[in-house]
Amino acid sequence: MITLRQIRSVVAVAEEGSFTKAAIRENATQSGISQHISSVERELDVALFIRNSDGVQLTPAGRNYYPHAVGILRAVESSSDEARAVGKGISGDVRAGLMPAFTRSVLVPALERVIKKHPAINVKTIEGYSGQLTSMVRAEQLDFALVPAFAGRVGLTIAPVARDREMLVSGPEFGLVHSQDVKLSDLAPLKLIIPTDSNVRHDRILEYIEGQNIKIDRLMEMDTMLGTLGLVKRTDWVTILPGLICVGDKDGKLRRINPLIDPSLYSDFVTIEPATKPISQQAAVFLAELKTEIDRLSTV
Repeated sequence: MITLRQIRSVVAVAEEGSFTKAAIRENATQSGISQHISSVERELDVALFIRNSDGVQLTPAGRNYYPHAVGILRAVESSSDEARAVGKGISGDVRAGLMPAFTRSVLVPALERVIKKHPAINVKTIEGYSGQLTSMVRAEQLDFALVPAFAGRVGLTIAPVARDREMLVSGPEFGLVHSQDVKLSDLAPLKLIIPTDSNVRHDRILEYIEGQNIKIDRLMEMDTMLGTLGLVKRTDWVTILPGLICVGDKDGKLRRINPLIDPSLYSDFVTIEPATKPISQQAAVFLAELKTEIDRLSTV
């Protein structure tokens, strides 16, 4: 019979790619982790891992078994949370990671509703970019994060949350008419600010530029939203941002917002959670309010 401890060992090795790292994560010895894996493989009569110079990789059977193992651990944790919550109101800490696209647009209204409806929930919010937030979720330092969609799924539970149209953002000096569609290849060479390569949107924007023969005068990489928006407002530098982050500039006074066309460019955003840890009731409440606000702004 396969035990929960053995299942945790399988998941830890799959997610860490190393018996040594899995042992540290599970507060166990490396030999103990190896014994757990061997027991599971004997019980299933199949090899779950291949050991090579690059570490440990899942076999096809292991890749099939991994999501089922994750589901078992999430179900156990979820049933424990529900049992503890019986007879109590929703309370406790929430650790959420949000990109600037969400902190500038949906965070405050969502927080206001949570504070009013559930005063015993304590929300701790971290603002960051996709690489940092994804690492924190995998390490279970965050209950969930909202990030751009990406390919890697090991160690994470991923669900779609929004699709947002990308906009050219410029200052008055650049000379565009606010809210009119714009084809970037029709413009003079751009001084363009893009996120650094730790942000999933970095490569997508570069691919868009190269694919549409957009002329670039100078390129600057910056992972500070306040700095980006400030420079755009005061100079002829421009940037490309999701529509959600542009809500505060819908009047066009400080910055001009222009939807990209021919072709349009969209970003898909997802929620990510630790694979083996189901979202708590209090975190689910906060996430629901964030989604409600995202849906509301999407119709504005």
